[in-house]
Amino acid sequence: MSELNVSRRGLLSAGVLGAGALAMPAWARGANMSGPAIRQGFDEVSGRSIDLTIARGHSSVQGRHGMGVAVNGSVPGPLVRLKEGEPVNLNVTNSLNEDSSIHWHGLLVPFQFDGVPGVSFPGIKPGQTFTYEMPAMRQAGTYWWHSHSGLQEQVGHYGPIIIDPAGPDPVQADADYVMLLSEFTPTHPHTIMSKLKKGEGYFNYQQRTLTDDYPLSGEERRMWAEMRMMPTDILDVTGSTYTYLANGHGPEEDLEYLFSRGQRVRIRVINGSAMSFFNVRIPGMKFWVVAADGLNVRPVEVEEFQIGTAETYDIVVEPTGEAHTIVAESMDRSGMAVATLASRTGARAPVPALRDPPLLTMADMGMGGMDHSSHGGDSGGSMDGMDHSAMGYGERSAGGTDMGGEASDGAMAGMSMDGMNMRDTSRLPADVKVGPGIDMVAMNPQDRMGDPGIGLADVPHKVLNYRDLVALEPNDDLRTPSRQMEIHLTGNMERYMWSFDGQKFSAVSDEPIRFAYNERVRVKLVNNTMMAHPIHLHGHFFELVNGAPADRQPQKHTVIVQPGGFAQFDLTADEPGDWAFHCHLLYHMHAGMFQVVTVAQQDNQPDAKRVGESG
Repeated sequence: MSELNVSRRGLLSAGVLGAGALAMPAWARGANMSGPAIRQGFDEVSGRSIDLTIARGHSSVQGRHGMGVAVNGSVPGPLVRLKEGEPVNLNVTNSLNEDSSIHWHGLLVPFQFDGVPGVSFPGIKPGQTFTYEMPAMRQAGTYWWHSHSGLQEQVGHYGPIIIDPAGPDPVQADADYVMLLSEFTPTHPHTIMSKLKKGEGYFNYQQRTLTDDYPLSGEERRMWAEMRMMPTDILDVTGSTYTYLANGHGPEEDLEYLFSRGQRVRIRVINGSAMSFFNVRIPGMKFWVVAADGLNVRPVEVEEFQIGTAETYDIVVEPTGEAHTIVAESMDRSGMAVATLASRTGARAPVPALRDPPLLTMADMGMGGMDHSSHGGDSGGSMDGMDHSAMGYGERSAGGTDMGGEASDGAMAGMSMDGMNMRDTSRLPADVKVGPGIDMVAMNPQDRMGDPGIGLADVPHKVLNYRDLVALEPNDDLRTPSRQMEIHLTGNMERYMWSFDGQKFSAVSDEPIRFAYNERVRVKLVNNTMMAHPIHLHGHFFELVNGAPADRQPQKHTVIVQPGGFAQFDLTADEPGDWAFHCHLLYHMHAGMFQVVTVAQQDNQPDAKRVGESG
């Protein structure tokens, strides 16, 4: 096992987002592009000692070819099957010519085995084997693993995890399947990052026909043009370069899940993508959501749900026909992943056409809850008839007009429209760093826990939202939080700069976010951008403040913060060590939306046992 007795500053100077992360490694420069062929789909590994080998190879999806990083020869890598209450050693060998790593997403493990280079361990050097020594698993459910080195996750370095419960499973099903959603692109991830830095709309081909195909008034078109934004700017990287995958298979490659009539089928849906949100549905069928981020919830009957990058949802369906199509449509509706529930091999159901792309709304611009009486008062609706000369874009006006709380169109009168850039930075707390990394400030952010996700507010069927989630088992910490922490999600879309509180992560100079051991904190995440961000905290579960009873607030490890809105969670900081906290959109994280969380040691735990602070 690699030596871990190094200082935290020494680890950070190695750079979780430093030169090693952003410089183009040999595997991304196309060296030996032929390589061994990478298998699509995955095997299963289990036991008390598991061997995993990371290696480069050549991927082929629906006739498109590119380099990849596989584990045990496949993309996705193997399903790691563990047992609640049992320990395991995971021996990971790096056969690349660059450093690598594996992070066990959602697993409660000692922080030195969390797998984030520069934060919790030095990484795995070429040719080395690192053993993750996991104590008895403290949880059950559906999780996943992925690289936290460079941009390897984009090219195939990820796979599923199932932890079987020690006792009876409250979710009863006759068949059990994994549907791991991801993307394939022949474009090197460093090239994608470079193109995004040069122009964040590079992959948004849907904007080209905006004037012809989308129902916008002339005033709305003028407003979007003056803001230098597009109402179709939903995802940074789209189906123009991505082929969307289910278990490594493209939508034309016939992934199927077999069932017998009358069976209950459990499908563990994992979003293992780099940059994509998916809207998952089985046209014409209802199903039950029974778990979120690995933990059981009271069953919720829906017909569709949006799953953000790094989230997991378990569903149970009772198929009745010969075949049913499972559709995972990208949030911008530029493509889809497809699988089939089939009663016999080869049975197929129609694949629906892509739906019309959604448009961003007033709420996505941070103006939810404001009195837009001129267009019907719908905070998420269109902008017909609005007086955009009074909307307060640009710097704070000389008169210092304050928009706080519920505001009417009249209250907006007299505010500057210069540049239409929505950047009234006087609304930000003093600890947010104001600079070129912020191009928008939400004017009136609302709690958007009840939002089903971009583009799903008006579909004619039931769509899951966070307010539907209620924990199946009661929470064990019902203390009132002793303090509140507010963190702002900030960015400049045109320059492709992403950050927390206006500060791009710097491994060398940044102070971590600090929590006392076992303190209870309410964290409020305010999204000052027009993109949805899936925010992930390593090493912990937190309880969504979603309106559920206090003892049944659902626990998650990743939360989507909707554009222009906010989300809150209650955290019990009871996992000592240094933990990554970041947006799980890969290129956002690497652009700087990342921070380190430090949880202090228990009073009776010697500091010498804490890897990150020794030396």
